Amino acid sequence: MGSQAKDPNELTVLVTGFGPFREGYPVNPSWEIAKRLPEYLPALRAKDPSSRQAPNIPPVRILVHPEPIHVSYEVVRGVVPTFWDGYQGHKIDFAIHIGMAGPQPVYKVERRGHRTGYKSPDVDGKKLVDEQEGKHGEDWIWHGLPDEIETDLDLDDVLGRWQSHSSKDMDLRVSEDAGHFLCDFIYYSSLATLLKEDRQRNVAFFHVPGNASDRYITQGLELAVNLIRAIAESQTARTQTAGQG
Repeated sequence: MGSQAKDPNELTVLVTGFGPFREGYPVNPSWEIAKRLPEYLPALRAKDPSSRQAPNIPPVRILVHPEPIHVSYEVVRGVVPTFWDGYQGHKIDFAIHIGMAGPQPVYKVERRGHRTGYKSPDVDGKKLVDEQEGKHGEDWIWHGLPDEIETDLDLDDVLGRWQSHSSKDMDLRVSEDAGHFLCDFIYYSSLATLLKEDRQRNVAFFHVPGNASDRYITQGLELAVNLIRAIAESQTARTQTAGQG
């Protein structure tokens, strides 16, 4: 790559994936996808016909959390704040948490996370202590926060850009329910951390099919790269528009 100076407008995205999910899913496709992401977003092919009013985006550095997130409420609660406080010396411009959904070949980006409703035990057999009696008092970490928090990313705009960069036979959607389990929990945890600090909630959750075959990992990797590009384009376009206002 040479010794070119870093572009001062460079964007940095943090990506996470989850570890094994019980006996049925010893390999979690979310981590298989995350760990294969390139260090930088590749350049688009010249005159790519799929480009949808794509702004010129700065370089996008992709930081992948170096290990899969253990599917545990306690682990997630402990690690999420570290993502948003100068992660590995970088300011994170936006983040994507990747997690596994059902077997259907559908790829979804979630709009909102939920504060309560986590009834299922995690992979360690532990339930979320928040859901027990007396855990919602004034000293509760999420006391006074909304029951639902939405991302500040313009997902409707992101979806259009994501579709324009992806194969037309891919089923790409915006979802309104992240599932009230660890996927939802890590998403709300990030959204809540940013809301409490009065920061832009530039984070998304990407649900991929629960299939760890080579075909699905390759497909999911391509769609993850396309999603990163779509968010970077959407954010850049929004910044440019705000600058003209």
